[in-house]
Amino acid sequence: MKSASRYSQIRPLFIAVVALVLLSVIATACSSDDSELLEFDPESSVIASIAFSSPAFDDGDSIPVEYTCDGEDQSPPLRWSDVPDGARALAIIVDDPDAPGSIFRHWSVYNIPSGTRSLKTAQPTTVALENSTRQGPNEFGRTGYGGPCPPEGEEHEYVFFIYALTEQLDIEDGAGPKQVSEAIRGKVIGIGSFSGMYARR
Repeated sequence: MKSASRYSQIRPLFIAVVALVLLSVIATACSSDDSELLEFDPESSVIASIAFSSPAFDDGDSIPVEYTCDGEDQSPPLRWSDVPDGARALAIIVDDPDAPGSIFRHWSVYNIPSGTRSLKTAQPTTVALENSTRQGPNEFGRTGYGGPCPPEGEEHEYVFFIYALTEQLDIEDGAGPKQVSEAIRGKVIGIGSFSGMYARR
């Protein structure tokens, strides 16, 4: 039987923490200077769950070599469910939390139109994609997707996140991973994730 990935094991806790952080931001924003709180509306404050996956591999499985630095290093195909009402844009981030020292960003793609429900494989490595969609640089220093490339002898987990946002990100082309993450903060009304594993051959 296939064992659950490290991320899959902690996912419920992770989602709960993200929701609590976002709700605390909402509560802080709703407080006035005279400390009077607006009435809390739990329905409008819930962070929606988005079913997010790739037809190329199952959640927690090994990522096929063509989507890594040992193959064509092309982005995998992605698909997701409907997003919550009020979403005006989507963002997708791929991170390696097992990288030594700090989380390593492999992909930042944002300002995806909210009506989009999939991305094809092998997205161009350009800042501008179709419609309003933009890509930022990855931690390799290149624009667009950079596939898994862990040190020899190590298996890393790569986590794919999707965020439904209340507005497009107002950032300059070429904004780095930190700027993209900061721009997303406070705009999230839906979230989804899955992960894949990879070790060099």
